[in-house]
Amino acid sequence: MQRLLSVYPQREARALYMLVMEVAFGLTPTQVLTGKDKELSLDKQALLQNIIDRLLRKEPVQYILGQADFCGHTFHVEPGVLIPRPETEKLVNLISQQSPTPCSILDIGTGSGCIAVSLALMGHQVTAFDISPEALRIAEENAKRLQAKVDFYQEDILHPTPTQQQWDVIASNPPYICQKEAAQMDSNVLDYEPHVALFVPDTDPLLFYRAIAHYALEHLKAKGHLYFEINQAYPTETASLLEKMGFCQIEVHPDCFGKSRIISAHKE
Repeated sequence: MQRLLSVYPQREARALYMLVMEVAFGLTPTQVLTGKDKELSLDKQALLQNIIDRLLRKEPVQYILGQADFCGHTFHVEPGVLIPRPETEKLVNLISQQSPTPCSILDIGTGSGCIAVSLALMGHQVTAFDISPEALRIAEENAKRLQAKVDFYQEDILHPTPTQQQWDVIASNPPYICQKEAAQMDSNVLDYEPHVALFVPDTDPLLFYRAIAHYALEHLKAKGHLYFEINQAYPTETASLLEKMGFCQIEVHPDCFGKSRIISAHKE
């Protein structure tokens, strides 16, 4: 763990080390405290050093270990998808609170499938779109491993395939970070997570919200619900966009850190 202290604060270094010990080597915190981590075989010591080398390069521990926890489930993750984050759990929880009975849901830009699979495991009938074949492969693997029924389709929501299908709920955590914000981002995100899932042009920060809201006008059932994870810099602009497009009961909700991160709206 001492090597990690050259890059990470003590509390974070300790948390990372304990997580690696648990996931990669099956050691509990108690076992680590009693020195079991010093008894690793030579092969495991080499693996540990490799993991620490990667952590020192600020590679996300979730990619190194190949997993991330979300809504009480463990999802497989690779660099082809965003790492599920605690903030996004608020989106899932809000949907489950406002739509407690099973309903039909479309998740646009599913990535690892964390939103779609979590909602399917709550009993909802879920469809999921993503433009990336790699993301769909990972999402389908997660659904199969967690025994969730989700219908996955490759779709570019900026140029969607015509369909007559409608849903009770449409949800999305789309790309929403402007290129100009990259300079303030942590290197572990900027250097490793897929930019296609992160960034939008500085000239059109609401690009995906506009496209998805337009799609929702056609494909939400009457009184259907629309949910977005949003850029905390643009809650007012996003709400105004939805209002101008004819949505009602528009609300901005704080995430687990108190930031304006979720927006909900109803189709009239």
